[in-house]
This record gives sequence, structure tokens and C-alpha cells, in this order.
Amino acid sequence: MPAAINRDDLIAATELEFAKLDKLLSSISEEQALYLEPDDQQSIKDTIAHRAHWLSLFFVWYESGLAGEDVQTPAPGYKWNQLKAYNAGVIEASRDQSWEQVLGDFHAGHDKLLDFIKVSDDDLLYTPKLYSWMNNWTLGRWAEASGASHYRSAAKYVRKLIKQQK
Repeated sequence: MPAAINRDDLIAATELEFAKLDKLLSSISEEQALYLEPDDQQSIKDTIAHRAHWLSLFFVWYESGLAGEDVQTPAPGYKWNQLKAYNAGVIEASRDQSWEQVLGDFHAGHDKLLDFIKVSDDDLLYTPKLYSWMNNWTLGRWAEASGASHYRSAAKYVRKLIKQQK
């Protein structure tokens, strides 16, 4: 699916991909969400906790940039080629959370992202190099990567894990 190029497309992609993932998640029991095959890196719960974290990370970047702070993506002390290590820490930090709490955080993050997109205009979302931390991506592209694109990849991974459990 090509990246959205305007606010309306971004809203549509975000809503569509969330609806698909949310429908899939609504059929999953806590036992299924916590299940981890010996060879798997993460459970369904871990996957959704990861996505919830990245939704919140988008707002850390945006709000820190607005405040004039130095924004380090993906996170202070990490480079993009170190995502595996960074994400392992994210998953470890969510180990004590319940499935219900992870789902709640994920839904809250989605709602915040969608509300942000809806009140933003194309100038904010799709002006290149609007903020120095964005590199060559627009804010809308960062929002899509944290939202719709992550929802799509999570749904694919969750379906794989469900299939393995059968």
C-alpha cells in the first residue's frame, strides 16, 4: 500500500488498518495473547505492547520538537540500525503488564494519534523538512509509520502466531 499523501488518506489508512487489527485482537483470549512458542521472539501481547510504545514515541518526538528540544530518533542512545536491541527493551518493560492493560494502552495510543491527525492540516502533516528531526519524511509519514503501517505488520504477525497455536 502506498504511503498517504494527505490528511484524508492518512485518516482512512489509520482507521482501516486499526479496524482490521482490532477485530483480530478482539477474538484473542489472554491465554492466546501470552502464549510464546520456544522459538518465537515475542507473544501477541508483546507485539501489541511494542505497537503501543511506538504510538507514544511519535508524540515524544513531536512534542519534544515543538518544545525546541533535541529530538533523537528512534530514542536517545539508539540508532536506527539498533532497533532490535531497543525493541527488546520495550518488550521487557511491558512484561509485567496484563493483556487488558496492554490493549488499553494500545487503544488509547491509537485514539490519540487519530485525534491528532484529524485536527491537523495538510500543511502540518505533509510539509517536507518541517522539523529537523524528521529527516526526509513528513510528519504525516512518521504518523503513518507509527500507526497504520505498524498496525498492518502487527496483524500479519498476530495471524502467524494464531496459526502456530492451532
